Amino acid sequence: MPPDDIWIFGYGSIVWKPDFPYAERAPGWVGGWSRRLWQGSPDHRGVPSSPGRVVTLVERAGARCLGVAFRVRGADREVVMSELDARESGGFVKQRAAFHFAEEPRAPVSAITYVAPPDNPNFLGDASLEEIVRQVGAAHGRSGSNLEYVLRLSDSLRELGAEDEEVFRVAGRLRENG
Repeated sequence: MPPDDIWIFGYGSIVWKPDFPYAERAPGWVGGWSRRLWQGSPDHRGVPSSPGRVVTLVERAGARCLGVAFRVRGADREVVMSELDARESGGFVKQRAAFHFAEEPRAPVSAITYVAPPDNPNFLGDASLEEIVRQVGAAHGRSGSNLEYVLRLSDSLRELGAEDEEVFRVAGRLRENG
């Protein structure tokens, strides 16, 4: 890998909608993190008075979060990071994580990912399945409905072969509710 290239790890909408140029796409995982629908979205998938719920990573010993990493060429790095910083707003911060490739015997790489820590103003935390489904079903923001976000994420994770009980339960209930 050229020295100026970087890896970006996506575990939410970046999985199905990277919206940036990349040289390589690879499924894999980061360890010690669980994906949770615990971050409020007062802009992209909701509005301040009715925030949506999007995924963040929550530290959990022994956990693995499956997603996709994208190798970004050094020449595109500054523009891509600027666009991602704007996209991943509302409480997300950059974090480094060891990304493990799923399909090839390759050494892990250090990847940049975006995590919404519990002390950010839009962090919602855990809630009952019914509350999450109600909130997701009602929220809509400038990037579309929160319903679309959860259903597309669920479908994309299934295509990757991921096991994600929370996202799959919420998506299943949303589909049942029609």
